[in-house]
Amino acid sequence: MLAKAKARHIRISAQKVRLVLDLIRRKPANTALSILGNTHKRAAEPVSKLLRSAIANAKNKGIAEDGLFISKICADEGVTWKRFMANAFGRGSRIFKRTSHITIELDKKEVAPKAVQPPGKKVTKKAEKPVKAKKEAKPAVNKTAKK
Repeated sequence: MLAKAKARHIRISAQKVRLVLDLIRRKPANTALSILGNTHKRAAEPVSKLLRSAIANAKNKGIAEDGLFISKICADEGVTWKRFMANAFGRGSRIFKRTSHITIELDKKEVAPKAVQPPGKKVTKKAEKPVKAKKEAKPAVNKTAKK
């Protein structure tokens, strides 16, 4: 984890935010921003704002924006506001206004060096085994029939 950003008490349920988070999980930061810009969900705006904040935190630490990717992103349930609304026959029905806490962690993409072959050796592919042809099924023989 190189950079981290949190948003707390966002007025969208965590279940709805997770739908947007699943779109950008394990993606490069720049790609995730463009995906969020084209997503027509209400949760895309606060997630995009939070991702830009995490990228800015990485820049403040002196990390280039190019190789950043989302290593961890989650939406947890926040406090639930309980309200009452008038209902039929003088009753009151309960309304839950849910909130969520969103956390984003960015990390640097590590590029693995290519394996270097010693000089003079050629890389050969292993020969594939031939696929055996399936045997044809024998016709069923009625053993009870008389000859």
